[in-house]
Amino acid sequence: MLEYEHHLEVKQLNSLALAYMGDSVYEVYVREHLLQNGKVKPNHLHKEATHYVSAKAQSSIIHSLLEQKLLTDEEIAVVMRGRNAKSGTVPKNTDVQTYRYGTAFEALIGYLYLMRQEERLEEIIEKSFEIVKDKKGGVTT
Repeated sequence: MLEYEHHLEVKQLNSLALAYMGDSVYEVYVREHLLQNGKVKPNHLHKEATHYVSAKAQSSIIHSLLEQKLLTDEEIAVVMRGRNAKSGTVPKNTDVQTYRYGTAFEALIGYLYLMRQEERLEEIIEKSFEIVKDKKGGVTT
């Protein structure tokens, strides 16, 4: 990880900034996951990736994490801030509620990444992959 002169106050960051970071971080994990599982055809990769990175998928993941009580109080607070953030954009392929929960998931991923909580980040990402797999009917990707 690069070192910066200015120390970032992660807990003070806007939820949408956390989601911005989280979107990228999660995308990298998903891409590696797909490649590690033998998915190499470009159009197949994109189709498979949407099972993980769509607002619908991320909303489903965060709901599952909350229902299973797998998040700490601090993480729940980040999720709720992310859910309540007003992005100013209108979702194209989903409803506003789903979009907001997708943003909440991305905010959590961004928060854990920027807080350098790598072990916890990977624990949540691994759990998210299990949730997606279960939603797809156990098909391994």
